[in-house]
Amino acid sequence: MKFLAARRRNPIVALGLLLFALVVVGGGYAVVTETQPATAAMGSQTQVEDGERLYLEGCSSCHGLQAEGTGNGPTLIGAGAAAVHFQVATGRMPLAAPGAQAPAKEVIYTESEIEAMSAYVASLAPGPAIPSAEQIDFADADVAEGGVLFRINCAQCHQAAGQGGALTQGKYAPSLMESTPQEIYEAMITGPENMPIFADSTLQVEEKQAILAYINELQEAPSPGGLALGRLGPVAEGLFLWTAVFAALIAAAVWIGIKAR
Repeated sequence: MKFLAARRRNPIVALGLLLFALVVVGGGYAVVTETQPATAAMGSQTQVEDGERLYLEGCSSCHGLQAEGTGNGPTLIGAGAAAVHFQVATGRMPLAAPGAQAPAKEVIYTESEIEAMSAYVASLAPGPAIPSAEQIDFADADVAEGGVLFRINCAQCHQAAGQGGALTQGKYAPSLMESTPQEIYEAMITGPENMPIFADSTLQVEEKQAILAYINELQEAPSPGGLALGRLGPVAEGLFLWTAVFAALIAAAVWIGIKAR
């Protein structure tokens, strides 16, 4: 009896039993978890393969066969799904012709094709993901806070009313009046063209949502004063007024000259 009790208290035996229990539990968990998710993984792999095919057909001539980049286009390794979705879903890519900036134009891919290409680029290396519905939901965001954040971080290029503005060397900040919340959020986390990247360490998700709420307010705000003139401020309004006055004076002078004859 003493021999058996000592054998039970042997630390080597206890360690062996513990390892055996861990192997049994881990093996059972692996068997259980492999029963259902296989179909989901296969679907994801199929999407990546479709995205690779679309990429090779429409993007590889500029970005390289392995997305390593060429003299005509930057590398997409690490660009992330959000960058691909923004560029392709707004028609900026594929690029029609070299220029100072890629303009938004008609989209040539379907949403499922865009998501497939985004999945393929995301599979190459980690990068910003396409924002979820919760991330772009600004229903509870503070519009006033968004206005402050927009004027601090965005108005220098996009103008205080989001109408866009000219930059250097033929580049420009586009108007935000037709932009969707997803496009704006993707632009903030990927930094297209001359735009800086506003990661969560710079602007938290709640702050991005506040900016979305402010831009939405600009898009839907009425113009009770009449012609909005792009909401560019007193300079544009004064120029419009002087143009109208000078046009009226010129018309009056021409009319007087005709009557004098």
